[in-house]
Amino acid sequence: MIKIWSMKKNEDAAAKKKPKTSAAQIRVQKDLTELELPSTMKTFFPDPADLLNFKLTIEPDEGMYKGGSFTFSFAINSNYPHEPPKVKCIPKIYHPNVDLEGNYLFLEPNADDPLNKEAAEEMRKSREQFLYNVKTSMRGGSIKGVQYDKVAVA
Repeated sequence: MIKIWSMKKNEDAAAKKKPKTSAAQIRVQKDLTELELPSTMKTFFPDPADLLNFKLTIEPDEGMYKGGSFTFSFAINSNYPHEPPKVKCIPKIYHPNVDLEGNYLFLEPNADDPLNKEAAEEMRKSREQFLYNVKTSMRGGSIKGVQYDKVAVA
């Protein structure tokens, strides 16, 4: 009888050591297995056991950010999918919808709803100057006293 009791205690202890899988982790795992990223995007998991925190690198093959490599960090909380992931652009880039802290709306620059008001104003005022500033910033240049991270891969 004592042997059975000690086996039960060992099972209980083993169950307590094994972390429970949250609903968010299950959902993220499902979403990631169904995800079909184009060749211009790659995911990286600093801790392969932690699916809720990862990085995504985008290397656009068209548009004004072509030739750059942009890494975004994703932090997914336990209320996913009811709450969206927290996403930050890691390199400092010149984009009307990415502020200098990396908060963003990256896909297509939109001067009507800017996070970086100076870049949006330049985009509205002179598209040519805006494109010049994008290329300068991607090479790690400085615009109006702000030093940007080099993201150009070529």
